[in-house]
Amino acid sequence: MMYCCHGWLRWLAILLALSIPQLQAFLGKENEIKTAVFLSPKFELGPGSVENKYYYDIDFPRGHVFLKSFNGEVIDDAGNPVPLYETYLHHWLVARIYQNKSVNIPNQDIFVRNSGLCQYNFLGQYFGLGSETRKTSTYIPDPYGIEIGNPKEIPEGFEEKWMLNVHAIDTRGVEDRWGCTECRCNLYNVTVDEFGGPLPPGYRGGLDCCYDHTQCKLRQGFKGAKRSLYLRYTVKWVDWDIHILPLKIYILDFTDNWKRISNSTGLDVEHDCRIEYDVEPCSVNGDVDGKCVDSKKLSLIMPYGGYVIYGVAHQHAGGIISTLYREDGQVICSSNALYGDGEEVGNEAGYVVGMSTCYPKPGSIKIANGETLILEANYSSTQFHTGVMSLFYLLVADQAEAL
Repeated sequence: MMYCCHGWLRWLAILLALSIPQLQAFLGKENEIKTAVFLSPKFELGPGSVENKYYYDIDFPRGHVFLKSFNGEVIDDAGNPVPLYETYLHHWLVARIYQNKSVNIPNQDIFVRNSGLCQYNFLGQYFGLGSETRKTSTYIPDPYGIEIGNPKEIPEGFEEKWMLNVHAIDTRGVEDRWGCTECRCNLYNVTVDEFGGPLPPGYRGGLDCCYDHTQCKLRQGFKGAKRSLYLRYTVKWVDWDIHILPLKIYILDFTDNWKRISNSTGLDVEHDCRIEYDVEPCSVNGDVDGKCVDSKKLSLIMPYGGYVIYGVAHQHAGGIISTLYREDGQVICSSNALYGDGEEVGNEAGYVVGMSTCYPKPGSIKIANGETLILEANYSSTQFHTGVMSLFYLLVADQAEAL
């Protein structure tokens, strides 16, 4: 009897040893990272023309999940990636909305903003990049993710949908390629903004001059055909899991003209993000220490803090580096502009083809509620630049790691 029981236990141990890896593999597979590749609606561009449209209810992962990354690139009708020197991807943005089930009208949607800091209608997106999209990592490490689709957060009578904005400029045959990508108003022959209002006094270039259906100046006699293009975007996610820690998205803007205001609860901060600015050349401002670098700093107050999990900057051509500091000078994250030096897709010479990212060791960098941070933006000022941006994306967690 004893021998029998010992033999049974031995076989049970063997079976368990064999089954545990399979069980672990099964559990891992249940919440493995899922990947899907989608296409935006088709848009057409001819030489020098501009696309800047908003597409509602795009294909996107559904249900209560955690996003792990999002990235995109412009492709042609045959699925071939298009180089930046032909179609410049000024930016793409992905925003979360709640759509009324009974009224399918975009202006009836509830725009679900990120956690800040910018207010009003700007920089409320969940993801967004520009020419640097192909070589910028957007991956979120475990055990973190961006939570979406939580039924407890969606108002009754609404459903969660996603909006995509693509701003692309066709620079084939243009007279001044860099001027077109920087949206110089004189090249677009624009005197009013997209709503028909006058341009701001002294406005020389930027988003107000290269809106949808504007046309950049072509070389005399150049002819070229229209072509159909798409934004191909790849999304990675995992199913909702109690062990995954949700992240907050913060977008900081160097042009934030913030101020303190008084309200019924006391002092508060109002953020007015202008998004873009001009970089004057050294010949105007003077060459500092022989570097010919436009360097500016801005202090910002973080209303709520947490542990920094990811950081990256967004800069245009001419950008060098953006750095986020504490007031005492401690670096939280530095993000460098990466430039191409060839002709192949993803390595286009002179273009910002990537931004370096920060993945601090979880728990190593914590921002306190109400802490003042310093954002520094450096651009080369060897030449004049219009409509540049210096944004900083931060993903912040309330907990450093799962309990």
